[in-house]
Amino acid sequence: MMNLQQFRVLLAIRDEGSLNRAAEVLDHGVPTVTHHLRTLESHLRIRLVDRSRSGTRLTPLGESFAEEIAPVLARIDRAEQLVTAQRDAGVVTLRIGSFSSIGSRLLPAAIAELRHSRDVRVEVVEAEPSEVIRLLHSGEVHAGLIYDIPELPEFAGPELRLRTLLDEPYRVMVARDGELAAHEVLDFEQMGEIDWVCSHSESEASVRVLRRLYRSLGREVREVMRSDDLYMIHGLVAEGLGCALTTEAAVDTDFDVVVRPAKQDLGQRRVSFVTRSGSNPAAVGWMGEVLSSVAAERGAASAG
Repeated sequence: MMNLQQFRVLLAIRDEGSLNRAAEVLDHGVPTVTHHLRTLESHLRIRLVDRSRSGTRLTPLGESFAEEIAPVLARIDRAEQLVTAQRDAGVVTLRIGSFSSIGSRLLPAAIAELRHSRDVRVEVVEAEPSEVIRLLHSGEVHAGLIYDIPELPEFAGPELRLRTLLDEPYRVMVARDGELAAHEVLDFEQMGEIDWVCSHSESEASVRVLRRLYRSLGREVREVMRSDDLYMIHGLVAEGLGCALTTEAAVDTDFDVVVRPAKQDLGQRRVSFVTRSGSNPAAVGWMGEVLSSVAAERGAASAG
């Protein structure tokens, strides 16, 4: 019966042109190489190699057989590497939940770097932070990218582990050709009649920041529309229909919008890599390390 070791011996003889060198490459003794060759020739009932003073080479039938088994061995080797990588990673596919604005900024570079060093397939599931946490608890994702407000740690708890990647100050997004864009710094005391585009979720970080600030001023937030679609939000602001609370990293420069700081403290938006506490697949840890590195590079570039 034929086996893979016999095939490897035949290909090594073809490539090295010598039984001795084939034995060295395979880390076998010459008798072992000879045994595998003889067993394969006996099974096929043909002579696979010719020996001469100049070396050892395959017969025409040996060459034909070697051409057929070479791609098979290559695929088997690839399959072995893939399974080994998946075993070491602890998962077949690493699923990451993420919101689109920061996900598009960090994840592509992180995935490229991870795949360069590890054979891990990554799948991204787009979701708002609260949904990412739900997916994490249910086991539908292995980890996630979320944002929250550092002073209001909504997602703190013993069952979760958060690694801060970025801290970004909130800014006010306004129409580029609007009246508010003429101000270097916006004063909310003078913006009582301004409309806002808000998220659907009351727990969304920017909504909580906005409501907290307006409560401190004794006012109510005037909402023109609620949307979680970044393109819709940008479009509404660009048309001068309202403002939106955001960070500079989340601004799409294809729209006629600009961001302005405020006289009042708007606080920070913290971007974190979140996992379940306890044991996680190795690939989760690898992704966390790569994301930290990518976030540090992007943060340094923005600061510069």
